[in-house]
Amino acid sequence: MRFHFKLRAKPYDSIKSGEKTFELRLYDERRQKIKVGDEIEFSCAEGLREPFIVLVTGLHVFRNFSELYAALPLLQCGYTEENVADASPNDMNAYYSEEAQSRYDVIGIEIRLIQPNS
Repeated sequence: MRFHFKLRAKPYDSIKSGEKTFELRLYDERRQKIKVGDEIEFSCAEGLREPFIVLVTGLHVFRNFSELYAALPLLQCGYTEENVADASPNDMNAYYSEEAQSRYDVIGIEIRLIQPNS
């Protein structure tokens, strides 16, 4: 199955370059349908850039972003050497409300680029 997600420019570029190999999301009804072997087509929500496709290679479900941040390699989750020391599970509050986070689990979707352009 193929899913379609939109990303801001920075995570779009990080995944496309191969630096970011985990996409962090709320484990809501939509994400619960994702299985290893599925594909995700990412498009950039900011500007005209070609979409690309990744293969889902792993699914890592946690009760909250604190557990996720403690378990996954943050340099592969979108952080860089320059900002990883300041990484905090609270960073995800910009994307998901605390109410939504308490309602669902969270997931680190492990991915591998398979098609740079579609």
